[in-house]
Amino acid sequence: MNHVSLSHFNLPDRLSPKADAALTDHDERHFERLANRLERQIADLTERLDTERRAPGSAGEAALNRDLEVHRLVGRLRVLSRYGIDLCLGRMVREGDGEPAYIGRVGLTDGDGTQLLIDWRAPAAEPFFGATHANPMGLASRRRYHWARSQVTDYWDEVFDSGEVESNAALDNESSFVASLGASRSERMRDVLATIQTDQDAIIRAPSRGALVVDGGPGTGKTVVALHRAAYLLYSEPHLGDRRGGVLFVGPHDPYLAYVADVLPSLGEDGVKTCTVRGLLSEGARAREEADARVAALKASSQMERAIDAAVAMYEEPPADGTIVETTWSEVWLSARDWAEAFDAPEPSTPHNEARDQVWEALVGVIWDKREHNDPDADPDELAAGRDQLRRALAHQNQLTTALNSAWPLLEAEDVVSDLWSVPAYLRMCAPWLSAEEVALLQRPDAQEWTQSDLPLLDSARHRLGDATASARRRRLAAADAAEREYMSLVIDEASTADNDFEAAVGMLMGIDAENTLARDADGPATRADRLAGPFSHIIVDEAQELTDAQWQMLLRRCPSKSFTIVGDRAQARHGFTQTWHERLGAVGLDARIATLGVNYRTPAEIMAEAEPVIRAALPDANVPTSVRSSGIPVRHAPVSDLGVVLEQWLAANPDGTACVIGAPSFVATERVRSLTPSLAKGLEFDLVALVDPEAFGDGIEGAVDRYVAMTRATRELVVLTP
Repeated sequence: MNHVSLSHFNLPDRLSPKADAALTDHDERHFERLANRLERQIADLTERLDTERRAPGSAGEAALNRDLEVHRLVGRLRVLSRYGIDLCLGRMVREGDGEPAYIGRVGLTDGDGTQLLIDWRAPAAEPFFGATHANPMGLASRRRYHWARSQVTDYWDEVFDSGEVESNAALDNESSFVASLGASRSERMRDVLATIQTDQDAIIRAPSRGALVVDGGPGTGKTVVALHRAAYLLYSEPHLGDRRGGVLFVGPHDPYLAYVADVLPSLGEDGVKTCTVRGLLSEGARAREEADARVAALKASSQMERAIDAAVAMYEEPPADGTIVETTWSEVWLSARDWAEAFDAPEPSTPHNEARDQVWEALVGVIWDKREHNDPDADPDELAAGRDQLRRALAHQNQLTTALNSAWPLLEAEDVVSDLWSVPAYLRMCAPWLSAEEVALLQRPDAQEWTQSDLPLLDSARHRLGDATASARRRRLAAADAAEREYMSLVIDEASTADNDFEAAVGMLMGIDAENTLARDADGPATRADRLAGPFSHIIVDEAQELTDAQWQMLLRRCPSKSFTIVGDRAQARHGFTQTWHERLGAVGLDARIATLGVNYRTPAEIMAEAEPVIRAALPDANVPTSVRSSGIPVRHAPVSDLGVVLEQWLAANPDGTACVIGAPSFVATERVRSLTPSLAKGLEFDLVALVDPEAFGDGIEGAVDRYVAMTRATRELVVLTP
């Protein structure tokens, strides 16, 4: 059934010259074809999804593949259904080729193989975003669309070949991109894929290898670049998204994550994990801020990780005295040297709790080698059986297990870290570089009342310790496998020697196998592994200028390949950022290349004219971007008592959009007016910002940065309210 439509253009009267059929007919035909294809594909995807969901249950690899296919179909269906023909971002005409190529959020072909939309991430689409008049990249012209309710309400042509001007281009004085910058904001960030600029696109398409810093001031599109880069990398480097890795996006705070939550799904990617640094650990949800800045500074140093290593190492000391072990053949003497040999058995990188099994196996080996009758010609199977028997017997030997538990106990990260904050002598031994005053400063009454500064140390301890339940889980699985093999052997023997139904026995075996596969899947580490524990193939960090050394170590543990996109602005670092990016990241072990964004697409020139001196006074070398547009609305100054009037007037004059009051904790937020601190406003944007008593934010770099950040959240109007 063909799609029935009216015109796909709905241009306002002021743009009537653009409605000329000579300019729109080709697009009308293409959009009609696109609409028909979308209707058919949505129906097909819906049917395939229903079929997958009705399929009989499966286990193991088959279940995983089915889940992946369902996830893929749901993601594709969501994007196609959400946008319809709005999927089309624009078109481009190559030199010497009069037929336009259309660019979309996703790629789409017709039933005969004709390319209706080129995926924006494909190499063939790169000129659409990257072409400039200095470097047209082979293009004769480019057209971008502005959509509303599945109709084009504006479009803008750029011509790189003068031969195109009179034939099929509608040129105007203001680009759709610049016009869109003043559009009303909502509670969710809009993706601006159709208006990605050349400088941004070059960064989005950079390869994932190594660490890339995207340095840019307010409004330069750093977050836009970061989000679109996540979607691009998963398309261009599919290995990044396989089940062994994936991409992690780290934002500064929860309101920010809520604000950008819609962007990646709108780009066809919903497999990217997102979190804040504090969200990497479950304790982060209840962790309070560190009250004392001196304590926070001590814990922020990566040097404190050495204290964690030393604390754990104290529980890995072999007994200084020997131990008598009773075996079925005689008593065996384990000397201090034997203990030391067993404690040296684990590989250096093995986590403490998981290394305990290797120590145990080494002890079993030492005892086995001390047998009175050690026949080198004995049958290997008999030797293996004898060693298994010894291992089981030793597990019930209280003297040996007690000695091992004392010398190499299973540890919990919470206990290791809290002991540092409650036992001064323990902290002095583990961190000898701390002064007596610093040791006392780090002590607290409730050692497990976690702060945000504790989180990197808890993370380090978990990494160093490993899973305390891994040993017991391995034993359960080994026992289940042994029982399975024994029962299967019995069934096969009975089926092959009796006259009963062999096919029934085979069916029984298949059932046993499926049952045990499900049991292994349920008890396997994959179902319990922390979804944010990594390792990840690539990590994107926004507002990275705020991260401490200890927080960087949390991220590096989750990305051993050191493949990072690091987005930030030195001028927005609340605690100062006096180093270069190379120096700062080199200190934590990253060798980064730098890309700079210098054009402010968000903040009007009127607001930046007042914001720039604020940050320059504290940071003369701040990367203050140049605004690309003017709103025509000067910054207003008024008394704090006028806050209610300011908001009332703005709401009456603006039926759409959002406002934010920054610096008035007592102000109660409403549906369209937020109330935030400067820190929680970071990364967000609003049509109107009412900045309350900015001088109260404090002196020095922290106060200057808070004022600068708050002022540059506004996309149209800024009102500064003073007492």
